[in-house]
Amino acid sequence: MEPAGDTAPAVVRGALAAAYRTEWAVVFGTLVRLAGDWELAEDCAQDAFARALPAWERDGVPRSPGAWLVTAARRRALDVLRRRTTERDKIAEAAALEEAYEPAPPGDERLALIFTCCHPALPLDARVALTLRTVGGLTTREIARALLAGEDTVSQRILRAKRKIAAAGIPYRVPPPGARAERLGGVLAVLYLIFTEGYVPSDGNTTRDQLAEEAIRLTRLVVAEAQEEPEARGLLALLLLQHSRRAARLDADGGLVTLEHQDRSLWDRVLITEGAALARGALPAGGPYALQAAIAAQHALAPDATATDWAAVVTLYDSLLALRANPVVALNRAVALGMRDGPGAQLEAVDALGTPKELAGRHAFPAVRADALRRLGRTEEAAEMYEAARAAAPNDAIAAEYALRLTGLGRPTKGAPHDG
Repeated sequence: MEPAGDTAPAVVRGALAAAYRTEWAVVFGTLVRLAGDWELAEDCAQDAFARALPAWERDGVPRSPGAWLVTAARRRALDVLRRRTTERDKIAEAAALEEAYEPAPPGDERLALIFTCCHPALPLDARVALTLRTVGGLTTREIARALLAGEDTVSQRILRAKRKIAAAGIPYRVPPPGARAERLGGVLAVLYLIFTEGYVPSDGNTTRDQLAEEAIRLTRLVVAEAQEEPEARGLLALLLLQHSRRAARLDADGGLVTLEHQDRSLWDRVLITEGAALARGALPAGGPYALQAAIAAQHALAPDATATDWAAVVTLYDSLLALRANPVVALNRAVALGMRDGPGAQLEAVDALGTPKELAGRHAFPAVRADALRRLGRTEEAAEMYEAARAAAPNDAIAAEYALRLTGLGRPTKGAPHDG
């Protein structure tokens, strides 16, 4: 341990905060593995972190903060279980906790915890909340704030998820090799959902960086512990490339700035370099996230929108559509086609989609059609489509962008800037 006299309180608090970010999942996961009791694990993990501050201020920061915290949490769990003398099974549980303890590699604990929290037997909203709480270490209040949900709602989601795990006997483990690839897809879907809710929220906010950054951190954990999985690297690449544009997505008034008009000097080149390298490595496997990352890399590496290799982007969308016949992907392909072959090709591709239910009520569908009509000089039809897009916009920033496009056509908007 570091000498106590050399450790200022600020240094100790900083070390504890860093340990919380990196070791919470390991401490919590170790207790879940040993005791099988999620409530006990959370209580004792919290107790260990609370005890750490005065102990580290007195004795110095340990050389291995994670090991210190695991030991403190495990001792607390033993004390709790031994006091439950009327419960025969708890006595046996305490004995097992004491005798069978063998430290597992930290990566094993994190990965087992992520796979358990993202088990397909749990509702999707519960997977998101439980992952943020037990793997990310966010408090219920932080999760509620990030998801714009009530604390009681989030607390109930987490509680129901823990009860479901116990009732259904969901094992705390990394799935066996035969089931791992299939289950990994569910894990990545949860992480992408968390990122998307931070990057393009479904409510009135424009961005919530904390949530997006937490998704990136959790995805890094999965990549670090599952390095042979190209789709995990593909997802990380996609998140990094999208997040690299965060500083350029809003103007000084909080309005949305579309990709083609963003100041690319504001893009984070460090994230782009890392993301593009990961995308190149993941692309040969041809998974959905790897293909989306490759598309994002084409945008990120181009000096401006006109210099984008739109032929390559269309080809990548063709490959993605071959994997997923998804109208949303097809709509994005129509945009790329319009950039490669002109607005007529874009309009033809959009109209060929018909009116798929997956796009019903979404602002992107009329907006893409409006853009093609505007470039073709069909102003009246374009204005009608922009008005429909504005009415369907999920937040004020996006609605304001469509209002601006209407103004550019010389058409006033109808009613308030955003009706929904």
